[in-house]
Amino acid sequence: MSHKWYYVFAGERKGPVEEEEIISLIQAGKLKDEDYVWRKGFENWMKLAMVDELNTQEQEPEMPAPIQEEKEVNLAECDKKEKVFFIKTGADRGKAEVEYGPFSLEILKKLYDENRINGKTFVFSKEMANWKPLADVNGFEEVFEEAPPEIKEEDRRAFRRKPFIARMFIENENTVFEGICRDVSIGGMQVLVDHFPVSPGKRISINAHPENSDYHFTASGEIVRELEGGLGFSFRFINLNEEAVQAINSYIAQEQS
Repeated sequence: MSHKWYYVFAGERKGPVEEEEIISLIQAGKLKDEDYVWRKGFENWMKLAMVDELNTQEQEPEMPAPIQEEKEVNLAECDKKEKVFFIKTGADRGKAEVEYGPFSLEILKKLYDENRINGKTFVFSKEMANWKPLADVNGFEEVFEEAPPEIKEEDRRAFRRKPFIARMFIENENTVFEGICRDVSIGGMQVLVDHFPVSPGKRISINAHPENSDYHFTASGEIVRELEGGLGFSFRFINLNEEAVQAINSYIAQEQS
């Protein structure tokens, strides 16, 4: 029996397509072992390498993925009202680190003027490869109307870990959302994301941290509640597989080290 398939390509869900098309993509090298696929009957998205029925063809050895270069972000050229920035407070004040967002540049300017963030506050957007101090982002002087503060190299090294990114797929819909995870445990987590149709009890699938294979996992579950200010939601995992449990435990251990 031939199935209708869905697959994730370049961060976007594609499908449904016939099985012949999936096999053609595999043979052409466009879908790799680490890519995710799904069909009716699967409990969750699965890595292609784990789907025996799609691995009957000989494939060329997979070449290492090219290193993704960081895009140059210029604050002065950003849409002031678009909520694309996340911040991490704590490292700039010697306290525990906590992520917030997404915020618009307009809101960041307001927080800065109120001294709730500063030039050493770490900031991230999807155009950036990693967190970096706000004052190190191009356009800081023009937007915040002052010279950047002196930032020592040890301050820049205060937080080098990449954000824990999640891509979310709502069941029975084709929309893909991207956000940042926080307070991750094997029971669930919180996701910071804008314009997500939060509805307690809604079932969704999550592809967490696709840029980092060490902590990469997929999971399904349900939304528990909306976060204050409508900036995201709390999510409860349902029937986590062993691979996901190991990835989460490894991430937690790394955070505590």
